[in-house]
Amino acid sequence: MTNAEDVSKFERQRQEKLSRIKELGIEPYGSRYEGAEAAEDIKQRFIDDDETQQANCAGRIVLLRDIGKLIFITLRDRSGTLQAGLSKKLLGKQWELAKLLELGDTIGASGQLGKTRTGEITIWADSVTLLSKCLLPPPEKFHGLADLDQRYRQRYVDLWANPEVMERFKTRSAIVKTIREHLASKGFLEVETPMMQAIAGGAAAKPFVTHHNSLDMDLYLRISPELFLKRLLVGGLERVFEINRNFRNEGLSRRHNPEFTMIEIYQAYADYNIMMDLTEELVSLCVQKHCPGNKVEFGEFEIDFTRPWRRAKYGELLKEHGGCDIDDTEAVREKARQLGVDESQMDDAVVANEVFEATVEENLIAPTFVIDYPAALCPLARRKKDNPQLAARFELFIARMELANAYTELNDPAQQHENFLTQLRGEEESLTKMDSDYITALKYGMPPAGGLGIGIDRLIMVLTGAVTIRDVVLFPLLRPARS
Repeated sequence: MTNAEDVSKFERQRQEKLSRIKELGIEPYGSRYEGAEAAEDIKQRFIDDDETQQANCAGRIVLLRDIGKLIFITLRDRSGTLQAGLSKKLLGKQWELAKLLELGDTIGASGQLGKTRTGEITIWADSVTLLSKCLLPPPEKFHGLADLDQRYRQRYVDLWANPEVMERFKTRSAIVKTIREHLASKGFLEVETPMMQAIAGGAAAKPFVTHHNSLDMDLYLRISPELFLKRLLVGGLERVFEINRNFRNEGLSRRHNPEFTMIEIYQAYADYNIMMDLTEELVSLCVQKHCPGNKVEFGEFEIDFTRPWRRAKYGELLKEHGGCDIDDTEAVREKARQLGVDESQMDDAVVANEVFEATVEENLIAPTFVIDYPAALCPLARRKKDNPQLAARFELFIARMELANAYTELNDPAQQHENFLTQLRGEEESLTKMDSDYITALKYGMPPAGGLGIGIDRLIMVLTGAVTIRDVVLFPLLRPARS
């Protein structure tokens, strides 16, 4: 019998029980349920040998043992699990309902709190309420649903079938809360900027295109909120941040989802050194509060977050791992050819970056700030005074992944206009897309500032040990299921 036939058979059996429940005059999809207490709270307040304790808990049945006139069930709610004992003697007329309960059903159970002979804290229920009937068979033993593709497609099952998944997403929420609270304590204001934009700018990426019918105009799902956030600096909001979605019309991989969460932070009168300190401070705080120690297991790596983190120049790393001097353009191009890169239609800076990505990034395991990128690659960044060929920019790498990108922001409108007009061969067009209104904003005067973007999904990956981005995104984009 195929899996589909198995499901169909079990679903029919559950439909039959649903009909019998209705015949008892019981509503199988209950409404508001009063007085339920979290399972873990009930266990925490339990006092041995106190027979006056009462408890009321609601949750999904994840284990069920029917031994005749006694049924033991395990309920799982948002906090954990708690056992309930259902007996014919205590339930009376509700015993008929108890015998029709199945794995996956959501119920409320209330009664005296005690312990079994084996010492397990248990609600000896004198009342049971069916809150939602489960019509599809749950994963075997509720520790199953091991098929990764099925888990991602049916996250609604994965969350209650695999407790560690629930914990990871709770941790994600807690980490984001820590970041928000820390920034608020430093005077940053959380804001929201447009998700649909007339011009796709602020980053190098292919945008998703949509159409506004009333205005009869194409719009782009944003690839970055950068240019809008910097407009706010012009307006006098000196410390701002936004945590929200970006959309990039690119491939799927263990580290890429086309829809992803980022935080972007801008601070007036700062530079990329201050943003480097802020990045280290924020991530270290998250490690301190949400990880078991200063070292985190991530796939084959053990990441040591002990401060201070390494700061290394882009050109020095290229020479160390790529074996070529960034100023020797022919040597860089020769290295690119050796790596199989067709560099003939690329500008020098783009070729250097191709070599960097192929030779350097795989060696950046421990937290490393890569600083001072080729200025040609950074049209929104200020150039370094002592070397205009370099931009005051850093990227943070951990476990071979880029987690953060930051600049000392360019606030010269004439230079920004010139940069927008320059399109490097081999580079994404959106990187230098002309946004005339942004130039107008700069003409009103933007204070010198530091800007920072951190990939929230990748940060959560590293801090929770999840080696694929699909494990930290509740509903990742997937290829169509095979029929």
